[in-house]
Amino acid sequence: MRGKFITLEGIDGAGKSTHLAWLADFFKEHGVTVRITREPGGTALGEKLRGLLLDKNQAMHLETEALLMFAARREHIDKVIAPALAAGECVVCDRFTDATFAYQGSGRGADWSRLGILEQWVQDKLQPDLTLLFDVAPEVGRARAGSIKQPDRFEQEQNDFFQRVREGYLRRAREDTARVRVIDAGAGIEEIRRKLVEILEPLCR
Repeated sequence: MRGKFITLEGIDGAGKSTHLAWLADFFKEHGVTVRITREPGGTALGEKLRGLLLDKNQAMHLETEALLMFAARREHIDKVIAPALAAGECVVCDRFTDATFAYQGSGRGADWSRLGILEQWVQDKLQPDLTLLFDVAPEVGRARAGSIKQPDRFEQEQNDFFQRVREGYLRRAREDTARVRVIDAGAGIEEIRRKLVEILEPLCR
């Protein structure tokens, strides 16, 4: 059987990293083989592209940024995601295409219709079975993230950028309510975990 493909989304400070290890343990406890990965990255080439994309000293056109995201994604799907799913593994990915629409689309201003063309070209029919969107106000997320000594190209942006990113995420959630589950990341961790168990347990049956 094909494995499940689950993605985690949200602005910086929304809590994705906090819950990633917990999600891996949750599936392992239910006897499910888990592959943890991330975007941009996940492959040797993808990690090199990640370095370029996050380098605050590397200026680039917004469409170049979007194209590099999808280039890394194509490699990621080919080398990691598709083989793992075919082997019946559960793939849990820290960010995927929703992030490109949110960051490069809403945040930077790249045309959504062009991003949609790239999504279709690069992914064909591949979409996550479930996307967990950890939603939080930008000011809360930045306060949680704390002081970053050397912020990357995205972390150095201001609150208005992250507000646009948040709105992009919520737009994607509205456009695909069957796939995207919005989690109130401002709630307490135990409350969030209870919600996650409620959402994830049916996938383990």
